[in-house]
This record gives sequence, structure tokens and C-alpha cells, in this order.
Amino acid sequence: MSTSPIEFVNDFAGPQPLACEAQADSALLEKPFNVDPEAASQNVPACTRLRVLFVEDDPSDIDLLTLALRKGGFEATHEVAETAEAFVAQIQRDPYDVILADYNLPSWNGMATVEILRREGLDIPVVLVSGALGETRAVECIKQGAADYVLKDQLLRLPEAVRRAVREKKLREEHRRSLEELARSNRDLEQFAYVASHDLQEPLRMVAAYTQLLAERYQGKLDENADKYIRYAVDGALRMQRLVQDLLAFSRVGRSGAERRQVDCNSVLAVALQNLQAAIEESGASVEAGQLPWLVADGTQLIQLFQNLVANAIKFRGAEPPLIRINAERSGREWRFSFADSGIGIAPEHAELVFVIFKRLHTRSEYPGNGIGLSICKKIVEQLGGRIWVESVPGRGCTFFFTLPGKDPETGHD
Repeated sequence: MSTSPIEFVNDFAGPQPLACEAQADSALLEKPFNVDPEAASQNVPACTRLRVLFVEDDPSDIDLLTLALRKGGFEATHEVAETAEAFVAQIQRDPYDVILADYNLPSWNGMATVEILRREGLDIPVVLVSGALGETRAVECIKQGAADYVLKDQLLRLPEAVRRAVREKKLREEHRRSLEELARSNRDLEQFAYVASHDLQEPLRMVAAYTQLLAERYQGKLDENADKYIRYAVDGALRMQRLVQDLLAFSRVGRSGAERRQVDCNSVLAVALQNLQAAIEESGASVEAGQLPWLVADGTQLIQLFQNLVANAIKFRGAEPPLIRINAERSGREWRFSFADSGIGIAPEHAELVFVIFKRLHTRSEYPGNGIGLSICKKIVEQLGGRIWVESVPGRGCTFFFTLPGKDPETGHD
């Protein structure tokens, strides 16, 4: 069967199929790739266009690699970089789908391409090609960031190695876009919550103030139903005010932009307990704490975290004065904190629900509040790179656990 001549194209954004004598992998022949209509009408297998940067100093090796790619279903347009300087100039000027780098070059090592790409902030897969590369060294190269390696006497493996590297890059790009979209969506939601709760405060303050004024001025002067309706209006307005204030507090978590620095958790706990001094004295609570670590964190957020957990233990106490035990222990690269209390406990089926914003497990007549404290704790812990959970037996108290990184992500020090 005769085929139309293949046209080399220099400017394109990524691998695209065209007419080719070789059988191409169907995994790379997906939209938005455009198949040559003439090739399709002649039932000719499609060939994937590929833009390659060869890091190679031997023209005959480049010819062999190009032939291997063509036989494997690729139509490659390429440039060559023999030195590190030329390589940097090429990747800064043109986009590439893959880099095929000779491991051993006269003036530099092909693995240096991985470090240069990382420094330039570019995600281009590097497949090493070598005449001889031991298994130990090959594994080390992949650990350092190479996508794959192929020996020059096994070039039949090259097309599949390239195909897999390009496919993995595509998956990374899709994952990165999804994360960016999720982050943008979360920022928009937080901004909406902040603006909505902030802007609602003034009209709600006016509603609450005037309904309270009605209650003071006309209490007992109208019929019994009117008094009841006014009381409902006052209670509803005040409750809505508290909800808006709590929503504003939740949306403010992490918005301060405070710099993370070394913080003594013992001092953080002391401040939190001082803030709760009145509640501690009123409830007769006892707080026992072991030695707590230093962490790299936002001190204000840690105070709020500790304060909310202690306040939760005081609030949901049993008949006896509450006993709260606070400890921390090292677990690998993390610190695991525990806040154990002697309160009413939580049913196992509610262990996740307690961290949901505005989720209440009790009526307001039993325990006041809007169910915001633990959701703020969860948000703080997750922003600091940890996780939080609770273990409990109803009637026998509960223990809140959370982990926080034990090393500074910037310096790697404790």
C-alpha cells in the first residue's frame, strides 16, 4: 500500500498523530490529536508527532534513535544539544515533548539535564540512553528524576519508554491543573465566606438592636402572641449574629499571612489556659500537661487550636469536674499531640461529624454554641500540614489526637 509523503512540522505544542507506516500506540492517539484525513481515508496507521531534544555528540547515534522512534510509531522532529550551555539555550527557546540524553558525554553527564530542568522549572521527561549502565546506577538515575533509561543495544525498548514518559507527563499536567483549580475554588469560597459574613454583620446588628428595642418597649403591652413573636425575632436575630461571627472566624483562619517561626508549645498552652482562666475556675477543671515540643508554626493559630480543644473538654464535661491531660510524643518526622478529657464522650459513628462546620450533636438547650470550634481546629491542623481525629467511648471521655510536622520544611531542621 502506498502512503502519502510525511511532512515534518517544526512548530507544535505536543505529540500529534499523522500518517505513518509504523503502528502507533493507541493510548497516545486520543483527542485533541488530529489525525491526517488523507491517512484516515486510506486506512493508514497513525503516527505520533514528537518533538525531541537529543543530548548527544554522535550523529550516527542520533540517526539510530530517530529510526527506532519511527519504527515504534513516532515521527520525530528534533534539535541537538552537545553542551550544557546549548541545552539551556534550547529548552529556554523551544518546547519539547521528551529529552533523549546520552549518559556519558565528553564534557558533561546526561543526568545533569534533570537538574537543569528542575532549576528552570520545566517538566520535560528525560530518557537516558547509554551504551552501558549498571542496574544500580540506572535505579539511582530514576530516583533522581530520570523518566527511564534505554541501552543502545536495546533500542526496541525506546518507543515504549518514550510513550510511557509522555503519558506520565500528561497525567502530571492534568493532576497539577486539578490541584490549581481546587486551590482556586477554595480561595473563592473562602473569599465569599469572608465577604458575606463581614458584610452581613451590620444589617444583622441593626435587626438585632431594633428587635431588642421592640421587646423592651412593648413587652406586656400587646397580647400574649405578640410577646412570643417578638421573643422569637430577638432570639433568631441574635443567633444569626453569632452564626455570622463564627463563619467570619472560620474564614479568617490562615488569612493573616503570619510568618511561621519556632514556637514553644509549652508557652502556647500557657497563653491558651490563661485565656480560659474564668471557664477553668468556674468548672473546677484540672489540666495536666507533659513536656511539649518546639515547632515551626504560626503561634497565633496554635493558641487558637489549643484553646478550642481545652474549651471543648470543659464544655462537654460530665458530673465531676473535668480532668484534661495534654501530651505530645515524637512519631517519625511528626509530633503527635493528645488532648484527653473525662467528659461525656462521643459515639464512634459521630467521630467524623464533630469536625464538620455548624454540625451539632446536642440541642442548644443542652449545650450552647454553633458547632464551629472543632472545625476551626481541623482547618488549623490541616493548614499546618497535619491531621486530626478523635477516639472516644461514650460516658468515659474522649481523646483528640493531631499530628504536626516536626521539621522545618524550608531548612529541614527540628
